[in-house]
Amino acid sequence: MSEFVRLEVTAGIGVIRLSRPPMNALNTQVQEELRAAAHEASARHEIRAVVLFGGEKVFAAGADIKEMSDMDYVDMTARARDLSSAFDAVARIPKPVVAAITGYALGGGCELALTADLRVCADDAKLGQPEIRLGIIPGAGGTQRLPRLVGPAKAKDLIFTGRMVDAQEALAIGLVDRVVPAADVFDTAVEMVKSYATGPAQALRAAKAAIDGGMEMDLANGLNWESQLFAGLFATEDKNVGMKAFIAKDKPEFTGR
Repeated sequence: MSEFVRLEVTAGIGVIRLSRPPMNALNTQVQEELRAAAHEASARHEIRAVVLFGGEKVFAAGADIKEMSDMDYVDMTARARDLSSAFDAVARIPKPVVAAITGYALGGGCELALTADLRVCADDAKLGQPEIRLGIIPGAGGTQRLPRLVGPAKAKDLIFTGRMVDAQEALAIGLVDRVVPAADVFDTAVEMVKSYATGPAQALRAAKAAIDGGMEMDLANGLNWESQLFAGLFATEDKNVGMKAFIAKDKPEFTGR
């Protein structure tokens, strides 16, 4: 049983919930429990969409610095690979993922939010990559996912200075997609994924794979990748359901197959 990370499932929506008071510091145990929750969410067919949530007060304020402070290069060489691969397991969940951000998403917490497909945050939330102030750099995807999301110049600004951004700046630069009152963050995230929970699961999986995979390719290979995924969907039940419903002017009832 996981101590700090739980996977809860309701009506096709899986909620990966962090609970390590007071600030959801991301130590090795949390890292591995996140990996396990991501693998479970990926494997369970009844889960059609995922919400990442740290609770009403804080998303995650970063790595457990006390745990890291006595590590040397040899120690961190192994730990860094494990940390990165654990977060990558979340990023590779083949279903739509929305991060519901309250309070702080700093350092590793911001990097965890970056693994999601979309982010909604509280109007009083603070986000950032403050690692430079500790004499290090982000090590769980921040230097890679952040520039892909907000552009290299803005990513360098945030990573070089280590400054925090408020919700409105995060929205303006594309770091988050919606800003709502703190009390509404979780419900908003659930509402954002509700349509995915009853949508065409294989097409959603293919769309995510096409976009994420294509970003690592040149245009020609990306277009070829898209064509393969597009053609493959013509072997699914949901393609037949969707097209028949369109012709009949009915609402499709997708099976996820």
